[in-house]
Amino acid sequence: MQQVLAMTYLWLKAGHIIFVIFWMAGLFMLPRYFVYHQEAAPGSPEERLWIDRERKLLKIILWPALTVVWVLGLALAVSIDAFGQGWFHAKLAFVLALTAYHVWLAGYATALARGERKLTGKKLRLLNEVPGIAAALIVVLVVVKPF
Repeated sequence: MQQVLAMTYLWLKAGHIIFVIFWMAGLFMLPRYFVYHQEAAPGSPEERLWIDRERKLLKIILWPALTVVWVLGLALAVSIDAFGQGWFHAKLAFVLALTAYHVWLAGYATALARGERKLTGKKLRLLNEVPGIAAALIVVLVVVKPF
């Protein structure tokens, strides 16, 4: 029985890592799409292409990946009883912040589709660093378990 549980844990972990990669790839891509979108002339065919690309990225990659990351991540946390461990609380805080960032990006995509260009290209390029920094901190927490 213990071997079955161990194998289940490994499959959950593999799936979690795979979907984290998908999610992170989307989080890196979307702000870059926004930069190109904002450089397109308002109302142009190119702008319509960027609106479609952003919508597809969110619908096909980002939202499904986010959902699977959370489901598998919570299953992993339950399987190793992580809720009592300090490193897990810190990781969870970063994942919640990344989830909020994801939701904010989705809202910004909707605003861009309406023609609202609230941020400069420079600010969007800086925002593109958020997932990388968060991922580095999360990996350190999970691997090193500093507390």
